[in-house]
Amino acid sequence: MPVLKLVPFADALVKGAPIAGLDLGTKTIGVAVSDTSLMIASPLALIRRTKFTEDVATLFTLMDKRGAAALVIGLPVNMDGTEGPKCQSVRAFGRHLLHLKDLPISYWDERLSSAAVNRVLIDEADATRGRRAEVVDKMAAAWILQGALDRIARTP
Repeated sequence: MPVLKLVPFADALVKGAPIAGLDLGTKTIGVAVSDTSLMIASPLALIRRTKFTEDVATLFTLMDKRGAAALVIGLPVNMDGTEGPKCQSVRAFGRHLLHLKDLPISYWDERLSSAAVNRVLIDEADATRGRRAEVVDKMAAAWILQGALDRIARTP
């Protein structure tokens, strides 16, 4: 299955199966998961990056435990809308995933997701810098996934 734009992605979803969301960083992968009704995204885990095959094995284990049958990956688009080397890396990650497992994958523009999560953690949760570092990536994954879920819900 190819990587899909969000509308065909929504059509390819397994009814009643959650979606996983990813925030890919150079050192960690934030993982989130939706509920079965595809309304709410929740932070799930933080994968410390090692080798691609080990990272993906951990991801697939997390997805299998939650019954997630699709994946939304945050795409780090530049503020001017262009795609740079980070986007190329994320797209390569998605393509390589598809060689290991056939599942619907879509990308979601993640501009300012980490900044938004940090703002929430500082303003509302009064989280310390150390605590923010522990949770920001998986919360950013939830932010990314929630954006995609909201868009899917508005799609006729």
